[in-house]
Amino acid sequence: MSDTLEKLAAVIDARKSADPESSYVASLFDKGMNSILKKVGEEAAETIVAAKEPDDAQLVHETADLWFHTLVMLAERGLGPGLVLAELERRFGISGVDEKAARKK
Repeated sequence: MSDTLEKLAAVIDARKSADPESSYVASLFDKGMNSILKKVGEEAAETIVAAKEPDDAQLVHETADLWFHTLVMLAERGLGPGLVLAELERRFGISGVDEKAARKK
């Protein structure tokens, strides 16, 4: 699965230099971080709404949109999914209570 995220991140990164008139991703990069963040927020809200409904396919669809736009956000900062996956891996074996308490120190 992480291979899919890495491949998608590579495509997104390549779109940074594409023509904004011919690439949706390039148009997001062209508009800047505020527009990207607005899109992430919209997709997060749509995912929440979908989660309240019984249609699993719609929830998966909206989650995919959210993940995609989150990858665009990371790419705008020069980051990729590998860093997020590494952070999740680091958290394995740590209880959520302990992990949260460690953040407060």
